[in-house]
Amino acid sequence: MVRCAATHRAGTKTLPDLYGTYQAFTDMMTPARLGARMLLDQRWAWESEPLGSRIAALAHLVAETQVTHSEPPYRITEVMSGNQLLDVEDAVVLSLPFCELRHFAKDDRMNGGGAKPKVLLVAPMSGHFATLLRSTVATLLRDHDVYITGWRNARDVPLSAGAFGFDDYVEYVIRFLEHLGPGANIVAVCQPCVQAIAAVAVMAEDDHPCQPRTMTLMGGPVDPRVSPTAVNDLAMSQPLAWFRDTLISTVPWRYVGRGRKVYPGFLQLSAFMAMNRDRHVAQHLKLYQHLAEGRDAEAQTIRDFYDEYFAVLDMTADFYLETIDKVFQRALLAKGELTYRGSPVRPELIRKTALLTVEGERDDICAVGQTAAAHDLCASLRPHLKRHHLQPGVGHYGVFSGGKWERQIYPQVRSLVLAMQ
Repeated sequence: MVRCAATHRAGTKTLPDLYGTYQAFTDMMTPARLGARMLLDQRWAWESEPLGSRIAALAHLVAETQVTHSEPPYRITEVMSGNQLLDVEDAVVLSLPFCELRHFAKDDRMNGGGAKPKVLLVAPMSGHFATLLRSTVATLLRDHDVYITGWRNARDVPLSAGAFGFDDYVEYVIRFLEHLGPGANIVAVCQPCVQAIAAVAVMAEDDHPCQPRTMTLMGGPVDPRVSPTAVNDLAMSQPLAWFRDTLISTVPWRYVGRGRKVYPGFLQLSAFMAMNRDRHVAQHLKLYQHLAEGRDAEAQTIRDFYDEYFAVLDMTADFYLETIDKVFQRALLAKGELTYRGSPVRPELIRKTALLTVEGERDDICAVGQTAAAHDLCASLRPHLKRHHLQPGVGHYGVFSGGKWERQIYPQVRSLVLAMQ
C-alpha cells in the first residue's frame, strides 16, 4: 500500500485534485468504449474482411480494458470436500459501515457429519477487493467453515458513517471473531497480520471467550525493519506529511462518500502497473493476439485476471496514513509500542492461541523474517503452540494462491487447526 511513492516523487507540494482529474479522464473515455461496443455489435457485417479479426480484437481491448470500482463476484459455487462435491452459497452475515462479513456456507451433513472448524480470513485493505483471495477461500473451504472480511470501497461510504482508522480495523476483527463465537480460527494475509496480532492480544488480555484457537499470519509486515524490501524503503523515503499532502484526495460529489478524504485505489493500481510495466504490456499484447487468432480460452484467462486486477477500492485517508506511520515508518508493534484505544497492545499475553507464520522465499513485498518476528512478540506461547513455514520458490502471491499454496502451505494451516480442535 506504499508503492505509489515510486511514481509520485516529483515534489512535496500538494498535487492538483487527483480524483477530479482521474474522473474527467474516465468520463472522456466513455464514448470511445461505447463506440467500440457498437462496433462489436455490428461485426457480423465486417468480421469476414481480411483485417476483421484484428479490428475486433482491438475493439475488445478498448471496450473492456478499464478500471472499475465494484467488487467482482467470487464465483465459488461448489467445492470438493472429502469425497463429496458440495454446493456453496455465500452471503453477508454481518454488515458494518466499512466492511461486510461474508460467509461461504456448504452442506457438510453428507460428508462426515459435524460442523467444520470456523475460519475468519482477514483480507488486506490495500487497493483491491477481498476477491483477490478467491483461491484462498476455495482451498480453505475443503475442510473449514469460511468467513472473509469484505472491505467496502471508501468512496461508497457516506461521511455520516464517521472515520475509519487503524484502531477501527482492529475493532472490526474483534467484532467478527465475536460473531463467529468461541473456538474459531483466524488467518490474516499480508497487511492485516499486524491488526490480527493486535486484536488477538487485546482479546487475550481480557480473557475474551472468543479469542481464536489458532492464528495464521501469511506474508505480513510484523517487523518491516527485518530485511527491508523496496516497499519498505519507499515507506521510509518521505515524511508522513508528504504522503498526506501528495497522495490523499477527496471523493467527488457524484458518489455516496462525497467529501471523504481517501487514498484512491487507482493510484495504488497505477503504482502496481508501473513497477511491472513490461509484464503488463506483454500480457495485453498477448491478449490482443489471442483474440485476433480466435484462441478464446487463452484470451479469457487473461481477461479474468485483469477484470479482477482492475477492480479497485479507495481506502480512508485515516487508515492509509496511520498504517504508513504505525506499521511501516515506526514499526510500533515490533518495538512493543503499539496501542489500541489508548492502551498498550501486549502480544506476550497471548497464551491460548496457537501461532503459525508463513513466508515465501522470494517475497519482495514482505521479506523473509518480517512475519516470523511474531514468534518473538508472542513470547508466552509454549513451543508446541508455535510453528513457522518457509515456502521455497514462491513470491508474495504464491504464499496464498497457486499450486504450492494448495499442496504445501495449506496442509500446514489445516494441520494446526485440526490439532487445536
